[in-house]
Amino acid sequence: MKAAISGSSGFQGKALLAMLHKLGYEVVPLSRKDLYGSPEGLSKKIRGAGVIIHLAGAPIIGRWTPKYRKEIYDSRILTTRTLTLAMGMLDQKPHTFICASAVGIYPNKGSFTEDNTAIAGNFLGKVCQDWETEASKAPAEVRVLNFRFGIVLGKNGGALPKMALPFRLFIGGKIASGNQMVSWVHLQDVLRIFRFALENKDLAGAVNICAPQPVTNKQLSQTIARVLGRPAFFPVPAFALSLVFGKGAMILTQGQHALPKKLQDAGFQFQFPELTDALKDLLK
Repeated sequence: MKAAISGSSGFQGKALLAMLHKLGYEVVPLSRKDLYGSPEGLSKKIRGAGVIIHLAGAPIIGRWTPKYRKEIYDSRILTTRTLTLAMGMLDQKPHTFICASAVGIYPNKGSFTEDNTAIAGNFLGKVCQDWETEASKAPAEVRVLNFRFGIVLGKNGGALPKMALPFRLFIGGKIASGNQMVSWVHLQDVLRIFRFALENKDLAGAVNICAPQPVTNKQLSQTIARVLGRPAFFPVPAFALSLVFGKGAMILTQGQHALPKKLQDAGFQFQFPELTDALKDLLK
């Protein structure tokens, strides 16, 4: 079995790479140079791979200058386009293409499963929508899955160590109003979902990658504080985030209430469905 994966040096990618090796896959990492090269060159790199996993993309958190917004967009849409064109050049097509997306495709008001078609009317919504559209252009015989990730919580990378640090220093608190929803998922469940998707051929299309019990930012902050035995008295005001991140502050001050209906309907059972148990596992 052979799998090609982009973003393999990132937080999720490293863990996924290790899991695929344990499952017996020959793994081909796809570099930035591969993704920004020609479809012809990329097709040679992915030849023989039954599975293509595309996780690469510029970090969403940052100051959204016009230049950086373009980088966020191009690093997802253009690289996905190159991948689908490369697949089309192969005599033997991969059977599965898993492409990252995000729950940020949904509006910040309401509760959403994969059955909902509402798209957020902002930059992130457009990025996710166009990203999934490009992924859908894979050859017809390729099963396409758009993994709409919530915030992935892990011990040694991703958002959680940065979120927990102020609490460890006794200066933690909610962000802005604290009412914004947080759709989250434990890294171990993410890895289990990848394996589940590879083994369950009927799973296709958009898949919400988040635990079944989303929380508000205030609840998240209080739970981090409780698990660490720290207070949560120091809120971060929205205006301060706007000064640092500009329009990019919306990633922190807005959120989505997403539910993993498709996974649960397919029989997937979360190891960490509740935030308290997840944080006890990751922070203790």
